[in-house]
Amino acid sequence: MAVRREDSGERPSPRNGPLHPRRWVFGPGSHPCRQASFRPPPARMPDASSPLVQLDALTKTYREGEQDRTVLQEVSLRLERGDFSVLMGRSGAGKSTLLNLISGIDQPTSGRVQIGDTDLTGKSETERTRFRRSHVGFVFQSFNLISTLTVGENVRLPLELAGEPPRATKDRARAMLDRVGLADRADQFPDRLSGGEQQRVAVARALAHEPLLVLADEPTGNLDYDTGQAVLTLLSDLVVDTDTTLLVATHDPEVVPRADRVLHLHGGSLHEEVPEYITSGT
Repeated sequence: MAVRREDSGERPSPRNGPLHPRRWVFGPGSHPCRQASFRPPPARMPDASSPLVQLDALTKTYREGEQDRTVLQEVSLRLERGDFSVLMGRSGAGKSTLLNLISGIDQPTSGRVQIGDTDLTGKSETERTRFRRSHVGFVFQSFNLISTLTVGENVRLPLELAGEPPRATKDRARAMLDRVGLADRADQFPDRLSGGEQQRVAVARALAHEPLLVLADEPTGNLDYDTGQAVLTLLSDLVVDTDTTLLVATHDPEVVPRADRVLHLHGGSLHEEVPEYITSGT
């Protein structure tokens, strides 16, 4: 993840003032947070009969040399509020591409993405960035913590970028770190934490701003089995507690028994599968 500083001043920390929302800028496509200086209006929530996430005939085609390569072909999907869905598929099947389209990081070639009552495909890049920053949380395989920020500052960063007051960001970050069992590591830097601890910080950061939707891209990919299971338990428990919609892209079958729904990407098409533990009644 490419990160650059826009000023030559001292590294921000709890000891020398709040993180300034214009100081940290993420390279294009490398992180959901982008530069902005004010908080967007809250998204309108759908009524009880409407899905939180709605994809209609979503197609994504890339130009490779003189040929077009279609990664996703007329994908349609509904995700309800509070759903825990798993998106399965081999490497290169288009799982990350679909997450990028849902979050508005990328735009579809055709089709529509709607979250709540917000049609993201009708928004500019700046508008999509503002929406994503306030209403979508991300958990990455490689954690994507900023090494020059402390654990607490990493969790605070999305809140600062959204324009929350410094006192509120500190209180919220402290509460989230307490939820993931790392309140005593708030002043440590990420390189002092184990992989599992770093991913727990990433989970805290993803949920700190109380998003409508959390997207997790291979969240256990860099973890051993036991640590991965612990992180999945933490993530699923937190989204249940907050009634947040969770979509996990993975090729790890160990995630499936935790999910409400199992989706599979193959050949550019999306299919829903009924897990064996449901059909067998176990």
